[in-house]
Amino acid sequence: MTLKVSERNTNKQDKLVMQLFEQQFQRSPEIVCHAPGRVNLIGDHTDYNDGFVLPAAINYGTTIAASARDDNLVKVYAHDCEQQTNEFSLDDISFDQQMMWSNYVKGTLQALMKKYTNIKGADFVVTGNVPQGAGLSSSASFEIAILKTFAKLYQLDLDGISAALIGQQAENNFVGCNCGIMDQLISAMGKKNHAMLLDCQDLSFEDAPIPDNLVLFIVNSNVKRGLVDSEYNSRREQCEKVAQYCGVSALRDVTLEKLNSIKDQIDSVLFRRARHVITENSRAITTLKALKNNDMPTISIAMKESHASLRDDFEVTTKEMDGLVEIIDSVLGLNGGVRMTGGGFGGCVVALIPAAMVEQVEDAVNNRYEKAFNLSPSIYLCTATQGAFR
Repeated sequence: MTLKVSERNTNKQDKLVMQLFEQQFQRSPEIVCHAPGRVNLIGDHTDYNDGFVLPAAINYGTTIAASARDDNLVKVYAHDCEQQTNEFSLDDISFDQQMMWSNYVKGTLQALMKKYTNIKGADFVVTGNVPQGAGLSSSASFEIAILKTFAKLYQLDLDGISAALIGQQAENNFVGCNCGIMDQLISAMGKKNHAMLLDCQDLSFEDAPIPDNLVLFIVNSNVKRGLVDSEYNSRREQCEKVAQYCGVSALRDVTLEKLNSIKDQIDSVLFRRARHVITENSRAITTLKALKNNDMPTISIAMKESHASLRDDFEVTTKEMDGLVEIIDSVLGLNGGVRMTGGGFGGCVVALIPAAMVEQVEDAVNNRYEKAFNLSPSIYLCTATQGAFR
């Protein structure tokens, strides 16, 4: 098990991607762009219900080196993928079943061209260090990095919120995952050393400082996950059914009192799905206020309740993720908070812990997790970083 470094080495990543570009295209790139991944401190499966989320951009992300072309060809070298090269024309974009990563490029550019019809092609190289399939949003980081790259290459007046919406559109309509807006927006608009309470109904947001004494401690369970092929889309459909039954556009507009009043009228599974979303919205707001006041006991309780709700009501955790949360919680108590993060069905847990307790928590994870589940954990000490368009 290797403990990851806590700061993105900008010069090292940029140097690597520039070297790779020169190797592939025999010239220097015009620009280098970066977009971060994210961790969600609280508020999972609320974004596509027009609710509240509390993510932070992290110092793991996607870096692209690129140069513009005079024609409409796009030539991409993806350093971290098995099938590394792809070429297509902006005039002929089609889904590729054999090279799934290329669909994020194609879908993003197709969506971008609906707003900007005059862009041309590009040569670019992409590399990233967001663990794929871990729930830290490597896909949104990729999309936002592509959008930042083309915005710079062609001097587009593209702001962060518009970029986030374009990235979401690409993932929803082209890639085929009905994700909400959170991942793309925090990658575009995150603030260094802050978390962001995002209202997914109107895309307004409020930054909250992460106290200096707290560390973003992320553990990958190394249970692999795939949102497109998982039950993610079915969870969204279940939520939409309850909202429709209540006569509103999204669960954001359903109160807990209203939900309880129809408990006997809807399927018990649908009731539990909706209860998670409604209570999770309240926990996100509570956690924002607690962060501002450095009120760790309140944060700890909210994160513990969030994980229990995701486990029991939304049913998106795994026994390994539950085990990790139990191990970390047994060390932290009310000194820190821990929960699963992301879409679920595998991936990561996130903990907010005092810097003085990092070694203690790390030892507990390393000593107990692999023995219990025969999987080796990967630990990431992260900092909250700046979004690509901030």
